[in-house]
Amino acid sequence: ALDAAEMKALPHEMAAALAQIGRCYRALRSAGAAEDTLLQALRWARASGSADLQVELLCELAEAACELAAELAEDEPRSAHGARERARDRAFEASRLAGQVADAQWEITVLLRISDTLNRCGDHDDAAALQSRAMALMAQASA
Repeated sequence: ALDAAEMKALPHEMAAALAQIGRCYRALRSAGAAEDTLLQALRWARASGSADLQVELLCELAEAACELAAELAEDEPRSAHGARERARDRAFEASRLAGQVADAQWEITVLLRISDTLNRCGDHDDAAALQSRAMALMAQASA
């Protein structure tokens, strides 16, 4: 899929192909490689202009960085701290873009997903704030 996407050089197809490779790396528990590949996918997603794709990739990048932080925590605490900071930065960027996604229900899902990542990074107050934002959106949707 990546070879085909590279021949066309269409941003959405490149982002989708690189995202799939990043997901494979995550499944193989190779968070560093996943983060690198997902970052490339994000660059292409930004070129595509798709807020939905950017939010999805930012969520995956935040999760991969959080996984990397957990892997590094014992042996490399400074690197783990850096990975947690990247996870937080990407989570906050995703939360800012979440209001631009096409589906309001998916925005709620994204906010809860980001909240979970922030919780795993130890950022419980910001996680709670995102949960509250998601609950407010749920109440709004049901009204």
